[in-house]
Amino acid sequence: MLQIFCIILLLHVVSVYSDASLHILTIATEETDGYTRFMRSAKAVGLDQQVKVLGMNEEWKGGDIALYPGGGFKINLLKKEMDKYKDDKETIVMFVDSYDVIFTLGSEVIVERFKKTGATILFSAESYCWPDKSLASQYPANQSGKRYLCSGGFMGYGSSMYNLVNHEKVDDLADDQLYYTNIYLNDDLRTNLKMKLDHKSEIFQNLNGAQDDVKVKFDDSGVPYVENVEYNVKPAVLHGNGVSKTYLNYLGNYVPKMWTKENECTWCDDNIINLDRIEETAWPAVTLALFMIRPTPFMEEHLSLLANQFYPKNRIDIFIYNSVEYHTQHIDDFLTQFSRLYRSVHLVAANQTMAENAARNAALNHCLEKKCDFYFAVDGEAQLVNSRAIQLLVEQNIPILAPMMIRPMKLWSNFWGALSHDGFYARSEDYIELVENKLRGVWNIAHIHTCYMLKGDRVAALAPLSPYIHEDTDPDMAFGLHVRNKNYFMYVSNRVHFGHLLNADSFETNHKSNDLYTIFDNQLDWEEKYISKLYAKQLEADTKIEMPCPDVYWFPIATKKFCDDLVAEMNNFGDWSTGSNEVGVIISSFIFRHINSYNVYSFWLFKNRHLPRLRGRHVIKRFFMAFTVFKTWFACH
Repeated sequence: MLQIFCIILLLHVVSVYSDASLHILTIATEETDGYTRFMRSAKAVGLDQQVKVLGMNEEWKGGDIALYPGGGFKINLLKKEMDKYKDDKETIVMFVDSYDVIFTLGSEVIVERFKKTGATILFSAESYCWPDKSLASQYPANQSGKRYLCSGGFMGYGSSMYNLVNHEKVDDLADDQLYYTNIYLNDDLRTNLKMKLDHKSEIFQNLNGAQDDVKVKFDDSGVPYVENVEYNVKPAVLHGNGVSKTYLNYLGNYVPKMWTKENECTWCDDNIINLDRIEETAWPAVTLALFMIRPTPFMEEHLSLLANQFYPKNRIDIFIYNSVEYHTQHIDDFLTQFSRLYRSVHLVAANQTMAENAARNAALNHCLEKKCDFYFAVDGEAQLVNSRAIQLLVEQNIPILAPMMIRPMKLWSNFWGALSHDGFYARSEDYIELVENKLRGVWNIAHIHTCYMLKGDRVAALAPLSPYIHEDTDPDMAFGLHVRNKNYFMYVSNRVHFGHLLNADSFETNHKSNDLYTIFDNQLDWEEKYISKLYAKQLEADTKIEMPCPDVYWFPIATKKFCDDLVAEMNNFGDWSTGSNEVGVIISSFIFRHINSYNVYSFWLFKNRHLPRLRGRHVIKRFFMAFTVFKTWFACH
């Protein structure tokens, strides 16, 4: 009998919580990236049909609340909507901001937790007393949790919410949080309205000042959730108030169900374009902006990879900015071979006076002049190995998107996962997993550089701002700052391998064949250019090494390009050889006179570290023989 009574009571409790009607109000005057994310999260937890948006397509009259107090306009919009709830004591009405808010849990959990508080009106709470710090001492004491009211999220019964927003007249430019704070600090009003704060973030989690408390975790089925580890609770609403917006972006990469261990990125194909179903003549027009800012190795290969992109060249307008005389011949060769194939080419040559920030701004304007659909900025350090990189980025159809690129075997990449308090680099909690491709998807991050794509509407919005200029910051930092100030999201994709970054930090151009000297800074590209594709085959256990004569082993090591560059390099030191092109003479001089300065000995040991280590002159002879017993046409494959 007792068991039956408990079951009936439990069913009654569940019925009370689930039957309560929850209406959600938010304010958005335009469909920003944050608004799109907000609605996506509402849909993911089944709340999208309960959300009503106020103010869409209206002029925002609440001031610049990112920099100053303001937002009274939000209260005045709410007043109009709350008239219908004037006498409604049953419906629960929640208000949340939209641009910096994410839902993580559904209606049933929210209603249940609200009812348990016993409040008629419940506000979110935070660590800081804002906008008037002097009011901190007037707050009621609380034993634990966050002490101060935050107006980014609150809820209550309809009639009580009506009384709250109609307490007094509010100017559009007045501060909404101060309005609610003054009501809460009035003992009589707080008591009559039964106002409480969500001190332990059981419903509303404000992130400003609480980032260390909030972590992404995964349940047993690989579905992510956010937990406040300080209070051991899973909040239902995340609010990236103040300077915590980049942390909200990080959390929003995972919740609610944005990325799971089973399906990885669950939203990545939402707005994708399938170009294979479109005639190439109708593919989006792309402005490809190339920037040679400093001497960079493997420029010939860099340009060749761009020329080999599987994207119709008659749909690409090229803008080239070259500030390095060393690269003039590389660019001339590229244009001689390919310029006629592109829709147009515009070159700012090394002998023209134009600063980098001005050139980058000019490239955006050039994109607008060409009526581009997409703008693709590529610096000289970006090696786009994936021949479909441009196509894949266009198809992803995200307003600002970078292909993830790293320096091989390093953690240096073309994006920042987070920002420090002063706006510079900080490592996000998942940064290493991203660059090591342990997690794959499309990620909302804090900053991008070196290689990225913008949609045409973003170009149109940013170009008038001259976004690559801001006080004393460098162009990339200025760009990121302008983008964040516009509340635009920046994404990076590692859904596929796009390529990698070159290291040009110590690149010297005072040699005949400069790429030869970058073996340790750019091993991957060095091997691609100079090591024979057949070399690795010789290291397999079942490979039979050719012997043209006793004690002579014939196997490919280097490419013809290696031999050509080495011969050219040694001929450049004419007084060290006979001046002829006989490889034996050149290599002999090279090995015995300059083995340390050219790092060839180290290279040989590195590439053959599995062989018994020989000492001294024997090692030199072994390497020397490998290149000198053959004629040039035998040594190069």
